[in-house]
Amino acid sequence: MSGTLILVRHGQSEWNLKNLFTGWRDVGLSERGHEEARAAGQRIKAKGLKPDIAFTSALKRAQVTSDHILDVLGLAGLQAIRDQALNERDYGDLSGLNKDDARKKWGEEQVHIWRRSYDVQPPGGESLKDTGARVWPYYIREIQPHVLRGETVLVSAHGNSLRALLMVLDGLTGEEIVKVEIATGVPIVYRLNADSTVASKEILEG
Repeated sequence: MSGTLILVRHGQSEWNLKNLFTGWRDVGLSERGHEEARAAGQRIKAKGLKPDIAFTSALKRAQVTSDHILDVLGLAGLQAIRDQALNERDYGDLSGLNKDDARKKWGEEQVHIWRRSYDVQPPGGESLKDTGARVWPYYIREIQPHVLRGETVLVSAHGNSLRALLMVLDGLTGEEIVKVEIATGVPIVYRLNADSTVASKEILEG
């Protein structure tokens, strides 16, 4: 067995709370989001896991989540690498809109297709497939080598950038991955074999 990969979707954001499409808009965590991030740190700590390196997106909701987790683990000075390759899916023209208002404007079915299809882009934005096209190379080039060296790696990112990773790690199809929900602030722990295949997966729920 090789190393450990810990994936965490950021805690609830202010716009999650308001039911708005967020995407690349740089919004902060809600009070609940801060609590979820600290709770994620406690669950990781309870498992005896100590990251050797952390990766996060270019967006502060993921960065602050990572900071809270590392603080709880007593690792506030740990190197955290930020890259927009791990950013949330870009919702384009939907960004900043209330999801209910979007349904009124374009119709329930069209908004559902934009949100839950694998390869259909919202106007001016990215599909989940597009998101994967930047997440997968970054993971293989920058993150996976640390895990294969036997390190424990924390990745604090977003619902759709993490969906793209889960698709590969769990061997899911485009149809299967869009049905997967990733809860805010709940760590997913993978242990990888030396050949990069998954040895085990555990979701650290409360």
